[in-house]
Amino acid sequence: MIRLDADDISFPDPMLYNPDQGVIAIGGDLRPERLYFAYQLGIFPWYNDDSEILWWCPDPRFILVPNELKISKSMSKILNRNVFSFTENKNFEAVIKACQTTYRPDQDGTWLNDDLIKSFIELHKHGIAHSIEVWQNEELVGGFYGIKIGRVFCGESMFSKVSNASKAGFINFCKTHVDEFDLIDCQVHSEHLESLGAKMISKKEYLTILYQSSNVE
Repeated sequence: MIRLDADDISFPDPMLYNPDQGVIAIGGDLRPERLYFAYQLGIFPWYNDDSEILWWCPDPRFILVPNELKISKSMSKILNRNVFSFTENKNFEAVIKACQTTYRPDQDGTWLNDDLIKSFIELHKHGIAHSIEVWQNEELVGGFYGIKIGRVFCGESMFSKVSNASKAGFINFCKTHVDEFDLIDCQVHSEHLESLGAKMISKKEYLTILYQSSNVE
């Protein structure tokens, strides 16, 4: 496993380096500059708070093409009833902190620690990280956030305080931005997103789309 230099912002080439488990590197730091560079290369951090930083570029990659979005009849009814309203970048900090504290039965703790939140907030201030908020009766009940890299939106984490809130927000985001993004990076498999049309593609295909959309050589 390749260990990163804490001072030098660099990564092994994910197109050439193919570790079995998808972990590209270990260590380094979470400064905003490194974080943004990682996403430009198709790499993201994912680790337990009590371990070293792990940098991932899995193969295959779980993605969703916005114009391939699947909406069930039950979700169509919910959306047509205007149960929720949606905003973007209205309260990034509230969204990311809610993602941090949301209980997930399949996870032991959270990878979204305070240092990472601080860097994402800084990237948001520079127009790189974005949040989607879902409201019900003027209360924030769901949402998600991610990083925009050219015509790819790298989804990071989502939360729901009421049933179907994050799913409704994701559907609205896909429909609203269907012409803006070639794909939404969902990173790793989840049944929740698979039901909406997310699928696996090879790492090579994902990186090719990512690099072409952001003019990375």
